[in-house]
Amino acid sequence: QVQLVESGGGSVQAGGSLRLSCAASGLTFSLYAMGWFRQAPGKEREFVAAITWSAGRTLYADNVKGRFTVSRDNAKNAVYLQTISLNPEDTAVYYCAAKRRGIVLSRLSEYDYWGQGIQVTVSS
Repeated sequence: QVQLVESGGGSVQAGGSLRLSCAASGLTFSLYAMGWFRQAPGKEREFVAAITWSAGRTLYADNVKGRFTVSRDNAKNAVYLQTISLNPEDTAVYYCAAKRRGIVLSRLSEYDYWGQGIQVTVSS
């Protein structure tokens, strides 16, 4: 049974930072590209960042580029999202996801497995 479990969320003030982690189990982690998505209240789930299986390529949404960094540790079956300079518009539930096939890292529908999500709240 595949499980993706996010941690590291919470509440911070604008300008603060958080490091989100996602622990994966039940899959051959090193074969999967990993993505981070988020969903704010009343909005659709949106792409945030992704990293290929070998960490050879990363991709970011324009609104987080330069502030968020995605990384992975295949030995630990974990993917991370380091965030800095957070602003209230970053408030959302953040999800990690895993995809085995497909080439479009930002395409939500190509992801096979999803975590339960974790809340990030940024206050002004």
